[in-house]
Amino acid sequence: MLVLTRKAGQKLIIGDSIEITILEAKGDCVKIGIQAPKDISVYREEIYEEIKKANQQSLQTPETLENVMQYLESEEKA
Repeated sequence: MLVLTRKAGQKLIIGDSIEITILEAKGDCVKIGIQAPKDISVYREEIYEEIKKANQQSLQTPETLENVMQYLESEEKA
């Protein structure tokens, strides 16, 4: 893990297209701004974990799996 110290107004650049700006730092909280291309998703960790969990649950639902299998079979016949 790379650990950096930044002050308000300073930036981090990731690759050629992602820019993170430190907007404010108060005590234990840091407010950041993120500029990234629209095709790159940016989530808070807790939201990302909920999305992963929901996706895993939807794949484990027999009804959903059955629908996917029926779709794949219909595509093979076409």
